[in-house]
Amino acid sequence: MIFVRQIPPILRDSASMRVRSTLAFAGAAFATATPSRYTGTLLAFALTAGAAMPAYAESASEATRAETQSAAVSAPVVAAASAPAEAAAPSPETAAAPAPETPAAPAAPTGFWERSNLLGDMGGLRTWLGNYGVTLNIQETSELFGNFTGGSKRGLAYDGATQFGLNVDMEKALGIKGGQFFVDALQIHGRGITASHLGALQSVSGVEAEATTRLWELWYQQSLGDKLDVKVGQQSLDQEFIVSQYSATFVNATFGWPVLPAADMPAGGPAYPLSSLGVRLRFKPTNSLTVLGGVFDGNPAPGTGDVQKLNASGTTFNLHNGALLIGELQYAINQPPAEGSASPQASGLPGTYKIGFWYNNARFSDQHYDSGGVSLASPLSSGVPATHRGNWSVYAVADQMVWRPSPDSPRSLGVFTRAMGAPGDRNVVNFNVDAGVVLKAPFKGRDNDSVGLAVGYANIGASARAFDRDTAALTTPGYPVRSAETVVEATYQYQVAPWWLLQADFQYFFRPGGGIPNPTEGGARIGNEAVVGLRTVVTF
Repeated sequence: MIFVRQIPPILRDSASMRVRSTLAFAGAAFATATPSRYTGTLLAFALTAGAAMPAYAESASEATRAETQSAAVSAPVVAAASAPAEAAAPSPETAAAPAPETPAAPAAPTGFWERSNLLGDMGGLRTWLGNYGVTLNIQETSELFGNFTGGSKRGLAYDGATQFGLNVDMEKALGIKGGQFFVDALQIHGRGITASHLGALQSVSGVEAEATTRLWELWYQQSLGDKLDVKVGQQSLDQEFIVSQYSATFVNATFGWPVLPAADMPAGGPAYPLSSLGVRLRFKPTNSLTVLGGVFDGNPAPGTGDVQKLNASGTTFNLHNGALLIGELQYAINQPPAEGSASPQASGLPGTYKIGFWYNNARFSDQHYDSGGVSLASPLSSGVPATHRGNWSVYAVADQMVWRPSPDSPRSLGVFTRAMGAPGDRNVVNFNVDAGVVLKAPFKGRDNDSVGLAVGYANIGASARAFDRDTAALTTPGYPVRSAETVVEATYQYQVAPWWLLQADFQYFFRPGGGIPNPTEGGARIGNEAVVGLRTVVTF
């Protein structure tokens, strides 16, 4: 089982850097990228995939599927749409449980292609650590993308991230019942194609980020009874909030951490590769209902300049940059009974529905007027934007399986949609919606593959559009007025082995950046962009 959180996740998601790159695109062309020294290695690695997997590619046996599913706890999870997800933390399915447990990682099967990790039990190390409640995971995500139409230039770009995660069951380790400690770090390498070639708001990949080695998350979670738990520490919100199970199949960052909070929150919000100190509460009054809420530092990377370089190591912990409040109500239907439960199997198809909000109490710049009420595009403007107290958004998420031939069939069809809005006077993006469909086990003998089609839409706020119109009227005749950006993505996840995923991907962007000027073509809009790529994920 591959888990893909918003990477993704994948990224996805970094978010602020990508959005700021888009907004600055009209000013100057991006530096010319040289062919990556990783490109040949990645291509050779991908092309050898089909030669080596006789049994797993033909058919996943029940035992193999069970082993693959157990890897969701014992192995890291790949974020397709967003950032690489928490490498040893509970998956979205287990995250609803107030008191997650971390079982010892099972010994690897004897078959190389059936084990959940490439390195197996590491000579008994994983089993030994598991006896003390410790789960160690390492995962590498590498990808190569190229645009053959549109953009400020055309070419290939490589990027990737290695994720190191450590999860500790505190009951096994120290006798603290219901306690869990988690830490993970990232080694981000390469250079994403969005900033260097495209200028899109919705980044091609949630893995794209500033190359560095950094701490990502560091937290402690404690259950308080069987219905409530609290998490304290450095956290990335894209791991629990605004999450869609089906959207995480996709590579584009907006299908992980959506473009609206990435564009509108300070520094793109506490999402991959950034995080913020805070407290998160989770209350589960019934098996179907979950309430999430938290308060976090309002800016994960305060200051001016590239937000990721401002805290490149991830070890700057802040609690003095305002407050970010976020809350979410989740309702699940027809969920499978918990393991060992005597509850009957649900007769209907499973689904999850969520509504939520976030509020940041900082001051936010107006997108049109300066502090004196003059258009920021006017030569008479002071250049100091008017400000507004606070920023907010409301959102809704829906995941629903709509077809399955039988309750025990691996094949199923699911759909998702997410929609959210924010004030248009202080935000570049004031409305964002995405939707898609995912078919699991699309072919006979490919029980662990997935194929999907999705679309993401980012609307430019009225104030930002007014600024563009004033720019065209007052200083730059013919300057394009932004409207909206749309991306369509088609993807196929090919599960080579439980520890190895290949993902082929195609994306097409309409009006990149909402219709920003191309710095290499005298102010004309950047043309629509077609992007193809390949991602490979290896769980060690």
